[in-house]
Amino acid sequence: MTVTVFIRYQLDPFKCALFEEYSKRWLTIIPKCGGDLLGYWMPHEGTNNIAFALISFESLAAYEAYRARLRADKEGMANFNFAEENKFILAEERTFLRQVAL
Repeated sequence: MTVTVFIRYQLDPFKCALFEEYSKRWLTIIPKCGGDLLGYWMPHEGTNNIAFALISFESLAAYEAYRARLRADKEGMANFNFAEENKFILAEERTFLRQVAL
């Protein structure tokens, strides 16, 4: 069963450009570590401090293996550190979803 991780980010609205830079880095890191990245979405109109990401995996076990590879990845850790140093993510929520099938 495919599992999709829906990530909701609450951002500092004055630091959205930093979050976009952070997101662009994940576009290559996530697939390299085994995630099927569906994409990142930035605020455009309306609410100015909420962004989203969707990443799919074959299973929860595949997600756990991906997380281990991500923590061992030099670029991935550098990106996590970039976020921590610049404090543009105020909160992050993860929801694990499965697609409804007929």
